[in-house]
Amino acid sequence: MNFWGRLAQFLKVEKRVATRDAYLGAFFDGRGHGGASPDAVIAALGVATACIARRAQGLASVPLCVHRNLGPSNAMRAEDHPLYDVLNTRPNDYQSAYELREFLIRSHDLLGNAYARIERDNRGQVTALHPFAPTMVAIERLADGRLRYQATDFSGKVWTLLQEEMLHVRGPSRNGIYGLSPLQIVHGAVGLAIAADEFARSYFANGSTPDGYITYPNSTSKDQPDEIRNHWMSKHGGANRFAGPAVFTNGGKFESVRINADEAQLLDSRKYSAEDIARIFDCPPTSVGIVDRSTYSNTEQEALALVRNCLAPLAARFESAFARCLLTDAGRRKYFLRHDFSELLRGDMKTRFEAYRLAREVGVYSPNDVRRLENEAPIPGGDIYHMPANWTQLGAGTMNGGVAA
Repeated sequence: MNFWGRLAQFLKVEKRVATRDAYLGAFFDGRGHGGASPDAVIAALGVATACIARRAQGLASVPLCVHRNLGPSNAMRAEDHPLYDVLNTRPNDYQSAYELREFLIRSHDLLGNAYARIERDNRGQVTALHPFAPTMVAIERLADGRLRYQATDFSGKVWTLLQEEMLHVRGPSRNGIYGLSPLQIVHGAVGLAIAADEFARSYFANGSTPDGYITYPNSTSKDQPDEIRNHWMSKHGGANRFAGPAVFTNGGKFESVRINADEAQLLDSRKYSAEDIARIFDCPPTSVGIVDRSTYSNTEQEALALVRNCLAPLAARFESAFARCLLTDAGRRKYFLRHDFSELLRGDMKTRFEAYRLAREVGVYSPNDVRRLENEAPIPGGDIYHMPANWTQLGAGTMNGGVAA
């Protein structure tokens, strides 16, 4: 079956959740949320979308560096390695490195898997990466335990690839083959957010008027209940729900049978759902616009927590997958991959320069080291390292009565 045939079949299966994103349609229809309206799904996913965007844009914006291993605690950037340009400049003919890595991270967070076809030259070096939509990839385990991938690219071409030819970044997995996204692992929290949004839409669509029934102290004729119901709906249902106050005659009384927004704690439950989804992705609340309890001090700390608790574990997952798929056994002994978070962890100018001053005083940085960190050109004589003049080597002499021997 060609690409358009597969796509038509996919959309036919997922027609109950006609969201603007086929990934989300596949996710929610398969997990019991197919009865929710598309707008409710999209609205409830607002925080999840913000979390995914924050993770994808944040991690894709930092360099993914190839380092040459020079021994224990000693390494240097290997910018001459062919993989360096693929990961940081031009992964293929139609995408930038940022676009490719952002696509892979979004695919991982939404569906738990990210795929790209590996293109190599005659020497076995990686020269290009071509992404696949996760919904268009199937995996088969061969008799020898290795994996084979059946994938359809965006032009409709079908590829059969062995595991050495496919970059596969998977989330937490139950079987070691297919990964799970954070949304799949704790889908109940997202379902609660969708239910709360559906309730809010229904509540306000009915003019904030709850469901109920009209009672009369005396008996009514056979046709009178229908007449009363039609009169009520003509005044207070649909587009005419604000057409004046209700008036009951003959002792009629309206009794509510649906919980109202205040009793349902609608605002609190929706705020809790937003915070719960942010916790799913390890995103600090302020990073996705939840600022009701934010202050200047905790906002700065949460910005650091975003890198350390959210982006760093995600980076480690991608680094290990890239090393497994893109480097040979010999290459993994000589090279490793690391994201450079230095730009995201930089403090304000005063804090940075106080740290530079301390590093210079103890001989860790030279003036040119500081200038390079600030993207400034080196100066003549700036590569000299200093140390405090009153320092002496530990154990260089013994003290006798307070005087060095």
